[in-house]
Amino acid sequence: MKRVDLDRLATIRNGAKKDGKRVVFTNGCFDILHRGHVEYLEKAKKLGDILIVGLNSDQSVKKIKGDERPIVGQDDRAFVLSALSCVDYVCIFEEETPEELIRKIVPDVLVKGADWEKEDIVGKDIVERNGGQVITIPEVEGKSTRKIIQTIIERYSKNR
Repeated sequence: MKRVDLDRLATIRNGAKKDGKRVVFTNGCFDILHRGHVEYLEKAKKLGDILIVGLNSDQSVKKIKGDERPIVGQDDRAFVLSALSCVDYVCIFEEETPEELIRKIVPDVLVKGADWEKEDIVGKDIVERNGGQVITIPEVEGKSTRKIIQTIIERYSKNR
């Protein structure tokens, strides 16, 4: 089962460390999964042996993006992410940031999109203090959940 809670994830991380495996961590809302998300996750996976995705809960997404989001509920978002071959584990978190998750697993590599300034990436200090790397991956141009939602609104509002 790829969807795990924080305690199980910590156990998995400890085992990976003992086995000398490089753990990569990223996080996000992943609402309306699209090509940009998948390419990002595939690139993140190539940076190590195990890719862990921290997934914002529905309440967490609402706090960050507003009451209209998420479009897709957390169980469905976790299911779809888990179906990707590049994703090894998915852990839903309730907080607005994954700091607690990062503090508990201390990944070898912390990955975020290049739209983030490295100094603003939550958990950067924890990872670097423990000898890990923080890496940003460029976004796939023109691919975003925001654009998909806007396209739906434009197309379907004309026909009503």
